[in-house]
Amino acid sequence: MTYTYDGTFIGFLSVIFETYRLKQAPENIITESEHQPGLFGSVLFVPTQPDNAARVVKGLNKRCGDGSKRFMYHCFLSEQSRIEMMLYGLVALAVESKENVLENFREPVIRQLHRIERQMHREVHRMHAFVRFQKNQDELYVAFISPDFNVLPLLEPHFRSRYPAMRWLIYDTKRHYGLYYESPSARFVTLEDNTHRIVSEQMLTSDESEYQRLWQTYFESVDIPERRNLKLHLQHVPRRYWKYLIEKHPD
Repeated sequence: MTYTYDGTFIGFLSVIFETYRLKQAPENIITESEHQPGLFGSVLFVPTQPDNAARVVKGLNKRCGDGSKRFMYHCFLSEQSRIEMMLYGLVALAVESKENVLENFREPVIRQLHRIERQMHREVHRMHAFVRFQKNQDELYVAFISPDFNVLPLLEPHFRSRYPAMRWLIYDTKRHYGLYYESPSARFVTLEDNTHRIVSEQMLTSDESEYQRLWQTYFESVDIPERRNLKLHLQHVPRRYWKYLIEKHPD
């Protein structure tokens, strides 16, 4: 049986509940958008049921501790191939075991999930360091990102705490959605095509353009060619982030 769902984490947990209600383990779990008729044999779409998802979380917390939902959510956002089946494997082990399976590194799937969670953790911290806001003429601070993993939902606490009085938007150009914050709340948004126009040279405030030029000048002034270590620099600031760093785009 292939189970499909709406692509949300709550929807995925609803699938987990349904597999146990039906007592039918999944051959695969995919999003409804991934489903191609005729390719997966027997298919069942599972609607999102928050109450059922909450029961799954309650059971996991009892077996694996209160951090199990957060761990699964971080792994789920990684978008790794067959991540749903890996997480189902975790749940199946938890149901069968009397110990906390998250600490059972003898199991290959547990080792793999911990590796994925560490990758997510590193990517979140890189976003904390590399996000660069630019203020446009609408007094909106905008930053573009294209992370390897879908970490945008995990960025709100850091930036809400750091910039509580600002109106800001962090937009993931790879996944085509953003996180918009205006005190006291934040929400996910999508924009029309050509999103970069909202921070084009013509849309920036005059002081923002000047600050960018000063920032670029500063980095040029502290750069000592004789002391450059590109290999070390790339370890700390991978090249894939450069296109969104103002200091990497001198006039």
